[in-house]
Amino acid sequence: MAAAGEPVPSFQSLGLPDRLISALARRDVSVPFAIQARAIPDAVAGRDILGRGQTGSGKTLAFGLPMLTRLVGGTRAARLPRGLVLVPTRELAQQVNDALAPLGQALDLKVMTIYGGASMGRQIDQLRRGADIVVATPGRLQDLIDQRECDLSQVVITVLDEADHMADLGFMPAVTALLDLTPSTGQRMLFSATLDRGVDKLAQAYLKDPAMHAVAPAASPVDTMDHLVWAVQRDAKVAVATEIAARPARTLFFVRTKHGADRLALQLSTSGVNAMAIHGNLTQNARKRALEGFSSGHSRVLVATDVAARGIHVDDVDLVVHYDPPADHKDYLHRSGRTARAGARGTVVSLVLSDEVRDNQRMRERAGIEVSAQTVVPGHPAVRAIAESGEAIVVTAPVRMAYSDRPGRSGRRTYSDRPARPQGQPPRPQSERPRSTSPRTPSPR
Repeated sequence: MAAAGEPVPSFQSLGLPDRLISALARRDVSVPFAIQARAIPDAVAGRDILGRGQTGSGKTLAFGLPMLTRLVGGTRAARLPRGLVLVPTRELAQQVNDALAPLGQALDLKVMTIYGGASMGRQIDQLRRGADIVVATPGRLQDLIDQRECDLSQVVITVLDEADHMADLGFMPAVTALLDLTPSTGQRMLFSATLDRGVDKLAQAYLKDPAMHAVAPAASPVDTMDHLVWAVQRDAKVAVATEIAARPARTLFFVRTKHGADRLALQLSTSGVNAMAIHGNLTQNARKRALEGFSSGHSRVLVATDVAARGIHVDDVDLVVHYDPPADHKDYLHRSGRTARAGARGTVVSLVLSDEVRDNQRMRERAGIEVSAQTVVPGHPAVRAIAESGEAIVVTAPVRMAYSDRPGRSGRRTYSDRPARPQGQPPRPQSERPRSTSPRTPSPR
């Protein structure tokens, strides 16, 4: 945060309105993170921002708070948002919305999400009723623009969040097309963990004399992470994974494929560990249920593919397991970044087969991680130490808004205040699950 001898900054000193500061206090947010303290004053003043910071560094509020501040008092119009946040995944769109929507309510500002896999009809209805800020993935937003249900001509602030991941997913042509639809005189903020993969060219093309703020070197490891590498035999890998998955705290496993995620979740569940999978083949509601179950503690274990690596923001994840090796050192850091967030400590374990040890070591060296592999078997003291680590989760049972695909009396699909499906109950048949009304193929996840 502040250097030694310097006063710790406060939100009051950053030029934010009192109502917004009070709303932050109600959410127990009182001291800004480093990137927030540095970027917010320039952003509130209307400057373009080029921000770089490791995952968990507080980038959402770094762009969200000045956006809310600058939009206060404007006029809301149907189909004409004034603030736009472009994100690479559905999960990240929902996370940004969850962070900003309650704060927007304190300022009478409406925040909404637009992404594929959800009801297009409901999104159109929200746009017609007016929204101040739209948090969107590029594909679905372009669909709605093509149908003339959304118009970006009145956008005064545009944010690109996790621009490097959008480049990884091939979204750059769509992103530039959307940016071209916003007024060139508007404020633009770009936040990214790295400035490669064409992100630097995007910044040069669309940011005007940006204030640059970085809180960590690009693609750097986090000091509060402990990294372990376990060499295991192929026939013992599931047993070792099951042993550590039975720990009392949350554990997040990463695998390469969608099928691998389902298979490992089933193997863990069969062994008595309450595990759920999340990947791109699931419906949005199924992905949301998996995240809700993991966040509330009803499921202590989540098995995810790399598509979800940047979209999972759950507090108190103190163990990440690379069940399958990542594709490269940047994916290693992005996966690992789901733990040790906001200064907390975390542990990262890599399960490596004998023929993967050398390649895995080279990959970790590129990530700046120096640790030797240790050969383990089920019941090994190192495995037992991790299996017994972490504080037991206090399970919460929030009532969530559950989607109903059956039209109500008004003829529109509705949400009901019913509890989430109890753990262990089989999922709804495919015919009862929500379907997108989009005439086009849903956007990439």
